Amino acid sequence: MSGQAQYAPGPPRGAHVEKDGQRWTLVLVRELRHAPEMVWEALTDPAQLAEWAPFDPDRNIASEGPVRMKMAHSPRPVEFDTQVKRAEPPRLLEYSWGESDLRWELEPTDRGTRLTLWHNIDKGFVSWGAAGWHICFDVLEHLLSGDPIGRLVGNDAIRFGHWKELVAQYAKQFEAQP
Repeated sequence: MSGQAQYAPGPPRGAHVEKDGQRWTLVLVRELRHAPEMVWEALTDPAQLAEWAPFDPDRNIASEGPVRMKMAHSPRPVEFDTQVKRAEPPRLLEYSWGESDLRWELEPTDRGTRLTLWHNIDKGFVSWGAAGWHICFDVLEHLLSGDPIGRLVGNDAIRFGHWKELVAQYAKQFEAQP
């Protein structure tokens, strides 16, 4: 049985939204059992991003400057030009992703790294975003632990057996429409 076949996401955790009209910011916090330097590599190296993230950059994103990103497992090819705005290894990474901005902070802890993601997102998609990042973070944790289960994003995530339930749970938590 493959790792994905055995994988089931846990309940919503470590997420909240900051609301500003129609534009909301999804904030997700995950405690990882790995050093910030290891997490940083997984956030910036294209080969590692290809194992867990919903996009593929055309270069390592550990430095500021332009980057071309392609959505992974999208029903149709979606590519866009973006910009890494801040890259301060191994603690802070900011870049645009289409119409959104993402800010990643890595804080060392006694047990590893506290990873915090801020993702500004239209309120109509906040529960989808939370569910998607929840699954991505779980897949990232497997990758960092040496037990990769393979990327589960885009259409693959939507077809995933636990997707609708996870979206509904986040929608309820955020008081948003699923």
